[in-house]
Amino acid sequence: MWFLFIVLYIVLAVAFTQFYKIVLNTSKSDGTLTVLLQFIAGLCALLLSVLFKFTFPTDWKVYLLLGIACIFYAISDRMNTTVRSGIEASTFSIIKQLSTVFMIIAGLLFFKEQFVWKKIIGAGLIIFSNILIFYKKGNQKLDRYVILGILSNIIYSVALFLDVNISDSFNLAFYVALTLLVPALFITIAERVKLSNIKKEFKNGNKKAILITGLCWGTMIVVQLRAYQLGEATSVAPLCALTVIGNVLVGYLFLKERNNLLKKLIAACLIIISVFLIKG
Repeated sequence: MWFLFIVLYIVLAVAFTQFYKIVLNTSKSDGTLTVLLQFIAGLCALLLSVLFKFTFPTDWKVYLLLGIACIFYAISDRMNTTVRSGIEASTFSIIKQLSTVFMIIAGLLFFKEQFVWKKIIGAGLIIFSNILIFYKKGNQKLDRYVILGILSNIIYSVALFLDVNISDSFNLAFYVALTLLVPALFITIAERVKLSNIKKEFKNGNKKAILITGLCWGTMIVVQLRAYQLGEATSVAPLCALTVIGNVLVGYLFLKERNNLLKKLIAACLIIISVFLIKG
């Protein structure tokens, strides 16, 4: 059963990344768009929550950690919208894998996890795959979108560490809804996004692409977490990494992302190998 969830996740994750890029072509405000998509994704997750048993934690510290994690999720999601607008969808899916590297580093530094060479080699392969994509001979300057993408992944990793194992205490889909709707609220307050702005963003944007992106976002997270619940991480994680190759191929065919195709394919393969090493 877990394998079916993996297949569904790969399809949804690739569609999410590709349609997000399409949506950005007509967007007028990154902040408003992020809130709109989070709201649609959160509502989608809420609808899916009826498929799971409702459970809630009794320890107040769980809610505190979730609240703090949602602040970091909000910052990461907001930054990612800007990053997606400045780089190709296929490239974004590659740089997103850096969060795995930061998780390994944090585990070694703060949680005193055992030093495992396979994990270090895997992390090194992810770093190398990103260098392969972004290195240009004679130009050592990093694009601002790449820098933002790296920072976003660091922030996302912090959220994951605060949030570790919290989902087991909640109805799975309801938990996903919280990690989307609460960050949407934080962004709304921080950027003073008005309801009229959200309506305008939807009205003037690519409505079909906006709805598909939001629905894919909420459903994608639910099915991925469900796959991890039903299957073994050593099997699920490498298969989830296939989204990298999927985004390279789909981006080539539909978004006409023809630059550095060979580099992207090599980088995608290295990332899949690295995930096998890390989770093995």
